[in-house]
Amino acid sequence: MNIIKQFPPIILIAIFLSSCRTSINEENPIKNLDKNFNKISNPEKKRMEIKFSCGEDGISKYLDDGWNILKEDSQEKICTWKSVPATKDCNMEKDKGCKITKPDRIGEEKIYLLEK
Repeated sequence: MNIIKQFPPIILIAIFLSSCRTSINEENPIKNLDKNFNKISNPEKKRMEIKFSCGEDGISKYLDDGWNILKEDSQEKICTWKSVPATKDCNMEKDKGCKITKPDRIGEEKIYLLEK
């Protein structure tokens, strides 16, 4: 009977010690990963993404400043919107509910990924 009373505290101590041991073992690989990450990164390279929409073009300013184009992409984009009446009898100034907004001019958006 005396052995049965001592059994639960022994189990609790064993669980506590085994859980502490696993947390200590997990800390070391994390520190090693941080050191390796700092060696791999190159602080001299700078990257930026620039977008020009609807006929704007300012990329030559960046190219003259020493930036190189890594990737160029273009997408269709709505440049301006216009409001039109929903029906012939609609007065857009008096009745705001009959006004429909739709695209007026569709242009192109250019996206550049630059590196210096």
